Amino acid sequence: MSQSFKNIPIKVVQAQPEESDIEYEDRVLYAKAKKVYPRWVTGRFTQWRWFWLVATQLFFYGMPWLNWGERQMLLFDLVSRKFYIFGFIFLPQDFIYLTALLLMSAFGLFVWTSIGGRLWCGYSCPQTVYTEIFLWVEKWVEGDRMARMKLDNGPMNFRRLRIKYTKHAIWILIAAWTGFTFVGYFTPIRELGAEVLAWNTGPWETFWILFYGFATYGNAGWMREQVCKYMCPYARFQSAMFDPDTLIISYDAERGEPRGSRKKGEDYKAEGKGDCIDCKLCVQVCPVGIDIRDGLQYECIACGACIDACDSIMDKMNYPRGLVRYTTENALAHKYPESEIANHVLRPRVILYSAVLLVVAVSVVASLLLKSPVKVNIMRDRNALVRETDEGLLENSYRLQIQNTDETGHRFIIRADGLPDLKVLTDQGDIVEVPANGSAQVGVRVQVEPQFVSRGSKKIYFEVQAADDLTLKVREKSSFIGQ
Repeated sequence: MSQSFKNIPIKVVQAQPEESDIEYEDRVLYAKAKKVYPRWVTGRFTQWRWFWLVATQLFFYGMPWLNWGERQMLLFDLVSRKFYIFGFIFLPQDFIYLTALLLMSAFGLFVWTSIGGRLWCGYSCPQTVYTEIFLWVEKWVEGDRMARMKLDNGPMNFRRLRIKYTKHAIWILIAAWTGFTFVGYFTPIRELGAEVLAWNTGPWETFWILFYGFATYGNAGWMREQVCKYMCPYARFQSAMFDPDTLIISYDAERGEPRGSRKKGEDYKAEGKGDCIDCKLCVQVCPVGIDIRDGLQYECIACGACIDACDSIMDKMNYPRGLVRYTTENALAHKYPESEIANHVLRPRVILYSAVLLVVAVSVVASLLLKSPVKVNIMRDRNALVRETDEGLLENSYRLQIQNTDETGHRFIIRADGLPDLKVLTDQGDIVEVPANGSAQVGVRVQVEPQFVSRGSKKIYFEVQAADDLTLKVREKSSFIGQ
């Protein structure tokens, strides 16, 4: 080192590590889920939720036990490939009706979401319904919110084990019955019940009873709001259907802020306080554990529990109800009075969704009304396209599959036209009998004079008509191969 630099002080600066070398020991990538203990609440919206809970579950649990004539009213018989829906019987080739049903469900949900927000989630969604049932069982066995929190934070003793095992035993019974009922839509439920009592269910029936029961137990008993927050796709794309005129649950911050505690009868306005007493009851009753006072959040399922809780506090404090209420963004911003919310229902997106829904619904209804219970599939004999009979006639062979989806059997006559003097011969005689909800395969030979058909393929038509009901007639196109 040069002599001139010997007496110059050197400041040692510690090198800073690269960003990638820093160890973030305290950084948590995923927040630990906190268990939500919803407080029990009563009120008009709670009554509506229970009304829809009872209505949906009466349908789900009761429908498989109802009959339409001699068969189950609602049965999706995958083994026989027949789907019985009230008075209609659908076959695999009726797949178009399933497509129409899915379209109607989707656009019906779009219409409802554009108008009423997530009311489906709050009142009729199976996840919400079963969570509500399981929460009721939990409250009945363990007690309300504070009792449940105290029990979970207390010591593990015989009392805690007894209460927990009782709750889970009831949950498992409900889940098992739900799985059994679900499978009862695919296997006749009375037959399924006899098999279950005899411990003689098939492997697939056993699997689906256990799988659906386990899913119900896990989703409603353990995961609960986590399904709505992280698993349900509807919560993610619902914002695409929302607009400022969509009905949502909102906290009126203009009226409620600044929040603060006070005594009943106190002149809180003189102290500069709003109507919110910061009791946090709206948070305690929320099944997904959010604070509605923080604004609209995707986790909110619009169940109305916070409205019932807030209204009860407003009644006790002698304040007007509606600090938390169903309203729209525009109404809350005073762009129009809340009495005119109904006048803003018909909006371009609502009209568009409704128009598509109406077109699909009318098409389905018209198709069902015109739907014939007789279906005919025509298969040509490809081994011998054409042959000449002893009488000098040209003959083509076909196999007709006649399906009768009517509740009564029918006797059918088979005819053919499209070429002059066509003769039709079947391997079952002049009359073909097809039982109710059954099918029959018929070998058919069609003959024609050579001079009436040239070389190549000619279009012909088969007509299958019920001899005992002239209104049942099906006409299907096929082809006749000439010389």
